Amino acid sequence: MTNSISGQTLNRSDIIRLIGMGAQQLVECDLDESDLSKLDLSGWTFERCSMRQADISGARLARTVWRSTKAPFANLTGADLEEAQVTGCDLNNASLRRANIGSARFISTRMTGADLHLAKGMGFTFEEVLLVGARLPGLSFRKEKLVRLDMAQADLAKADFRGAVLEGCSLREANLDGAQFAGADLRGCDLGGIELEDARVFRGAVISREQAEQLLSGWGLLIR
Repeated sequence: MTNSISGQTLNRSDIIRLIGMGAQQLVECDLDESDLSKLDLSGWTFERCSMRQADISGARLARTVWRSTKAPFANLTGADLEEAQVTGCDLNNASLRRANIGSARFISTRMTGADLHLAKGMGFTFEEVLLVGARLPGLSFRKEKLVRLDMAQADLAKADFRGAVLEGCSLREANLDGAQFAGADLRGCDLGGIELEDARVFRGAVISREQAEQLLSGWGLLIR
């Protein structure tokens, strides 16, 4: 049974006390700058909470539910977010370095400037997420369907998009050094202006005739 706590300001001691009472549903609670590092919060729900600059590093957050919670600049380094459900949240500039995001779902969430370097796990979902300027190097999106992801100016070096479908996404001005796109469907993706010497990164990808014409025109070629 999940217990519900509403409208409280909570610190680490409060959270440790609540852990002994089983999984909790926190509603409109203030956890700004709180130290929740390495705590086992598996199965908890955070709804309309404030967790600005909270230290949640190394915490066990498997199967947690996050709804409309604000956690900009939160430290989730090394946290276990397996099967977490994150909807309508603010994770701008949060650190998820080395976090386990296997089977996690991030929906309609702002993650501008977020750091997912060395994040691990398979079967995760990003849908309608702002990842502008985010750090996603080496992350595997292989064979995933990506819907309305704004990855403009993001670091996607060595990211794996092989066989992925990018629908309503943006890669404008992203760092794509060493990224793989073989078999990817980019017909619904904003590729921005691509320099001729950078076009090789898209080898094997599928683009539309209109996209091809835009690219060729940008390279100074005349299409007749």
